[in-house]
Amino acid sequence: MTLQLGDQVPDFTQASSQGEISFYDWAGDSWVVLFSHPADYTPVCTTELGTVASLKSEFDKRNVKILALSVDGVESHQGWIQDINETQNTQVNYPILADEDRKVADLYGMIHPNSLNNLTVRSVFIIDPNKKLRLTITYPASTGRNFDEILRVIDSLQLTDNHQVATPANWQDGGDCVVVPSIPTEEAKQKFPKGVTEIKPYLRMTPQPNK
Repeated sequence: MTLQLGDQVPDFTQASSQGEISFYDWAGDSWVVLFSHPADYTPVCTTELGTVASLKSEFDKRNVKILALSVDGVESHQGWIQDINETQNTQVNYPILADEDRKVADLYGMIHPNSLNNLTVRSVFIIDPNKKLRLTITYPASTGRNFDEILRVIDSLQLTDNHQVATPANWQDGGDCVVVPSIPTEEAKQKFPKGVTEIKPYLRMTPQPNK
């Protein structure tokens, strides 16, 4: 299955390091970051799982739940979690799906037969409270994921869902935003009382509306 942006992601029930998870019920009204790993006891993924644990409060502030996936079983996960806690000086505080039958990997298109490793590749999915896929990034095995970028994208998605703006290159929370093209400039000046700077008729900037 190939999931595309805007698709409703499939529901599933699967074992995890924190008990059985029925995805839709578990996600509730939260955003979800689902990220996959090719196997337990992999070095780059060990650092990633520890990093996400250390950032959990940042995800919590944004109403985001974290869900990892690896194709090994729960018992293996528990041993790996001990290693992660020890080596990364953290406590893994979110569930890791035990996708031994590849059910979730297949549902979400995580198997890339032509990649170096035929197991689940290292994908990230951002899913909104309506269970719609809003972002997907797939990383090579040799490159650790940038979770500051994942948080940045979530900030952008949550901002742009609620205000008629887009975020420019390298935008960070608090930075100026792009007025969407569908709003005429005079209307934009009324809508954004902090000011609208017209660089080109199609490129108008305004301070972040919710700051």
